Amino acid sequence: MRARLILEDGTECVGTAFGAAAESVGEVVFNTGLTGYQEVLSDPSYCGQIVTMTYPLIGNYGINRDDFEAVRPYIHGFVVREHCDAPSNWRSAGTLDELLKAYGIPGIAGVDTRMLTRKIRYHGTMKGMITTSGAPLSDLLDSLRGASLMTDQVSRVSTRSVYSCPGTGHRVVLVDFGAKHGILRELTKRNCDVVVVPYNVTAAEIRRLQPDGILLSNGPGDPKDVPQAIATIREILGEYPLFGICLGHQLFALASGADTVKMKFGHRGGNHPVKELATGRTYITSQNHSYAVKAESIPGTGLEITHVAMNDGTVEGLCSTAKRAFSVQFHPEAAPGPYDTGSLFDRFLEMMDTAKEERAHAKAR
Repeated sequence: MRARLILEDGTECVGTAFGAAAESVGEVVFNTGLTGYQEVLSDPSYCGQIVTMTYPLIGNYGINRDDFEAVRPYIHGFVVREHCDAPSNWRSAGTLDELLKAYGIPGIAGVDTRMLTRKIRYHGTMKGMITTSGAPLSDLLDSLRGASLMTDQVSRVSTRSVYSCPGTGHRVVLVDFGAKHGILRELTKRNCDVVVVPYNVTAAEIRRLQPDGILLSNGPGDPKDVPQAIATIREILGEYPLFGICLGHQLFALASGADTVKMKFGHRGGNHPVKELATGRTYITSQNHSYAVKAESIPGTGLEITHVAMNDGTVEGLCSTAKRAFSVQFHPEAAPGPYDTGSLFDRFLEMMDTAKEERAHAKAR
């Protein structure tokens, strides 16, 4: 079946359909990962987006039960150069085509993804549509240009209710803005007693859970679209050790008085170099974000920049010693990507250890 990818600037790419025979609108972005397409598909941070993979062959190792980063995929479309419908891998339990069909997500293959990526890099991300309709291009363009992109992605992907992943160690309240399973895996393998709460949790509800620390998860969209989360973080800052990842990093910055800005085409992939300013060491990181913290907004907030992107100099890490809080724009849990920065979870545990010791000393006095 023929499929078309149409961009709001009038570009039309004709290819072969796979996945669901459907029409879907979203923000067209690109990911530079060589592997990890299953994790990309199931990362809630892609909610509302049509993802273009720059690596040419996708689907060749199939879909397995272990590499999902959420219980279902949230992307609005998938664009590839070559789609493999006969995967070969000992873990494979199904095909990419079957997964997309099961969740009503359209895919298109045979697209010049190199051209498409160049266009996005030059002009920035833009609205797009994948369709199997034979309607005239002019009609589809009118429909696309009249469509609005989502602003409620976080409420769509966050948990609706509180749930627990019991452990014998520190109690961590994980605020779910679209949390990847990789974050839960990193916490539970360190024996944390994790309580996952919705994005709109209040400060009072967090206090009732008596956490040792708070982790603000990754998630989709503009951080300014979840103002209640910013207010909650602002209220609770300094009461508990806090660690923010990706969207959680941006929300931490906003709650501290800094500002964020939409990037031209964002960072997406598992090969982004980041410099740690304190040591001068460079890490290769996994990233997926459209927004960044504005460096010029940080003075006067009590925040300190800890990491910067080597490619474009954007802010990749922040800390507040006074508030016992830190955050990173990249994904230390990887999935997919390198595990170079997984030790940041250990740093979070050390912060909780120190806070617990200080509380014990204070009671002893």
